[in-house]
Amino acid sequence: MRARTELAAGVYGLGTDIVNWYVVEDGGRLTAVDAGLPGFATTLEEDLRQLGHAIDDVEAVVLTHSDADHTGVAPRLREAGARVLIHQQDAPALRKPGPKKGDASPRHMLANLWRPLTRAILWDTLRNGGMHPSKVGDPETFSDGDVLDVPGRPKVIHTPGHTAGHSALLFEGQRVLFAGDALITHELVTRGAGVRLMPHFVNEDNRACLASLDRLEPVHADLVLVGHGAAWREGPAAAARQARTAAMAV
Repeated sequence: MRARTELAAGVYGLGTDIVNWYVVEDGGRLTAVDAGLPGFATTLEEDLRQLGHAIDDVEAVVLTHSDADHTGVAPRLREAGARVLIHQQDAPALRKPGPKKGDASPRHMLANLWRPLTRAILWDTLRNGGMHPSKVGDPETFSDGDVLDVPGRPKVIHTPGHTAGHSALLFEGQRVLFAGDALITHELVTRGAGVRLMPHFVNEDNRACLASLDRLEPVHADLVLVGHGAAWREGPAAAARQARTAAMAV
C-alpha cells in the first residue's frame, strides 16, 4: 500500500500505485469515493487513523461503478454505519457481481498477459482479492444530475461506457472531479503519458466511453482524479480532449 496523500484541501488518495480510492472530508465528516479492492480492508482502519479519523467517521461510500476494484471495502464501511450509493443501472451488479457485458472481453485481457505490465496489474488485483468481488445488497441509487446528500454534496454526471451506470462525481466546493474509469492516467495501461480511455477490452460499450467525454469536457474543476493513475491538474476539458485524440488515433 502507498502512503495516504492529500491531493487537495480535504481530499485524500488511498490504495496502491495501481488502484486508487479516495476520501473527501467536509466539516469533519467523510465521504469515500469508490472503495478499492477487497484486500484493502486489512489496512482500512490504519489508513483512516493516519488521516485523523475512525472508520465510523465515513458517512457514505459513493461508487462511480460496480467493478470489483472499486467496491472492495464498501461492505466493511457499511457495517460501520456508512451508506452505500451507486447509479441505478449498476446497482444489480453490486448486489450480484458477475462478468461484464457487451464489448468487455476477458479473452482479450488474457491475450495481453505476455506484457509484463499487464501481469503486474493482474497480480495487484489478485493479491488484493479482486477475483472475489464485494457484494452490497440494497444499495441506495442515484441518477444523472442528482446532488447527493452526503458530505461534500457531489453532483452526479452519468458517463456510461465502462459500465452502463458509470458516473463521474463533481465536488463543486472542492473543485474536484472524480472520473472513476471514464479516464485513466496510468502509464502501465495507457502505454504512454497523459490521459486515455480505459482499454477497449474492459469497457462494456467503447462507443459510449468516447461519447461520455462530451459530458466531462465542459465541467469546471481544478483537479481530475481517476481510478488508475496520478491526479490530472490541467482540467477536465484538456483531459477529455487528450483522451479523445488518443482514442481516434487507435
